[in-house]
Amino acid sequence: MGKVFAIANQKGGVAKTTTCINLAASLVATKRKVLLIDLDPQGNATSGSGVDKSAVELTIYDVLLGNCSVDEALQHCEHGGYPLLPANRDLTAAEVELLKVPNRELRLREALAPVRDRFDYILIDCPPTLSMLTVNALAAADGVIIPMQCEYYALEGLTDLVNSIQRIAQALNPGLKIEGLLRTMYDPRISLANEVSEQLKAHFGDRLYDTIIPRNVRLAEAPSYGMPALAYDKQSRGALAYLALAGELARRQAAVPA
Repeated sequence: MGKVFAIANQKGGVAKTTTCINLAASLVATKRKVLLIDLDPQGNATSGSGVDKSAVELTIYDVLLGNCSVDEALQHCEHGGYPLLPANRDLTAAEVELLKVPNRELRLREALAPVRDRFDYILIDCPPTLSMLTVNALAAADGVIIPMQCEYYALEGLTDLVNSIQRIAQALNPGLKIEGLLRTMYDPRISLANEVSEQLKAHFGDRLYDTIIPRNVRLAEAPSYGMPALAYDKQSRGALAYLALAGELARRQAAVPA
């Protein structure tokens, strides 16, 4: 059965969507079957994957409300090589409409159940808030990958996120765990970045990925062309870093007892 990972952080601007798109493409490049789910009403993972979010007829919104199946809403991402469950502004309404639905926290888990076996990895791009959408992602996930910048305020937000994950695990998903923390937009010339990185190592140990995602112009440019960095400039430092992350993730999974 495929592993489901929520890519989450309650702080915005930490390269969450960049991580989803580029990790998905990198896993595909290493011959894994990957599904990417855009669960953010901004739809950035959708547009960054080369899909016109204003033109799609069925989205994750329809899946959550039971209007269609996962297969019916899938879009193929040409440059990334993965199928995508797209999102657009319609998803904003799901917050209100889910309040009327039975088992509203488990809608995503139930929708993914028939397709999990077809994928090695399912990655969920979460909104930067602890909303009903994020709760659905955490209830459906096996683990949480937390991208974060190494700065002071990121540490404050991390505490809140860890507490939220623990509450969801207790209430809805006992198997949920922090899969790993990923340092993003890292600049080793900044002393604070190095200090925070050391604090993360001390506190989280082997849950901190060895791979570090650097600040990289190509990573920032690629979404405007609707493609991952691996397709935009495969020799860029950003693309190579996400390939390394895909390898590290796969090795960690292989080391976990069945």
